[in-house]
Amino acid sequence: MRTMLLWMARNRFLKEHLPRLWFARRAVRKFMPGETIEEALDAGETFRPLEIGILYTNLGENLTDLDQAKGVADHYHDMLDKVHARGQDAEISVKPTQLGLDMDAQVTLGHLEGLAAHAAEANGSLWIDMEGSAYTDPTLDLYRRLKAEHPNVGVCLQAYLRRTPTDVNELLPLSPQIRMVKGAYDEPETIAFRRKAEVDAAYQSLCVLMLPHAGRGELRLALGTHDTNLIERIADYARGAGIAIDRFEVQMLYGIRMDQQRRLAKEGYRVRDLIAYGDAWYAWYMRRLAERPANVAFAVRQLIG
Repeated sequence: MRTMLLWMARNRFLKEHLPRLWFARRAVRKFMPGETIEEALDAGETFRPLEIGILYTNLGENLTDLDQAKGVADHYHDMLDKVHARGQDAEISVKPTQLGLDMDAQVTLGHLEGLAAHAAEANGSLWIDMEGSAYTDPTLDLYRRLKAEHPNVGVCLQAYLRRTPTDVNELLPLSPQIRMVKGAYDEPETIAFRRKAEVDAAYQSLCVLMLPHAGRGELRLALGTHDTNLIERIADYARGAGIAIDRFEVQMLYGIRMDQQRRLAKEGYRVRDLIAYGDAWYAWYMRRLAERPANVAFAVRQLIG
């Protein structure tokens, strides 16, 4: 199932035609509130009384036109202005290939610098998403260059890549912000763990490595997972080491395990909900289905409900 869904995410014909079908658009509403900034912001308002923060991302990747990349940067600047006007506890997360990385890394860096400075005006962070393994080194290079001038920048790392422990150790001296996810791309076994047990073990090991640094305020650690058993195991380690659970945060996607997001927030965890929006949702949606078998059941219920 996972292999098939990841193949579908890459298939150009399906990417072009499937999003036009009514049942596909209906199914995706489980995971995103709409395609516009206003729909995303309105969804974000529902988390205010729950004391759950927001992370917004405008879907899209691998742009092939620098004018389009500038349009994406302008879009995010507009989003930051509107977040500030509403007084939301919200940050943004961007993909480097959405800002032109496939064409010009220096142009991409300039867009990221502008967004990082804008986010800092509201004491917020700019998160850089991680894409397929071919982009790991270019993305980390962008992150290091940004971090030198913009301490409010975070980066996503993928636990299933065998290289990630080395990446973490190399980033720790920078007092980084790291969002740890399991990984959602179809990577070969030579560079990535493929069995769930291996990925979970790698994820837990990486977080245990980072928790002491988070406890000392040297690292902002975000657990980007819906696996509450894994979250609880990491929290148990933190408590045993004398590290309060509010020294790290949990980031989950809109529409997934909402009951657990509310529970964790009530129990004292710092929780942030990732709200994705936009019309370029197809590949992202297929990877979300591939990440967790239960997501497929959600999608089917949306179709027949």
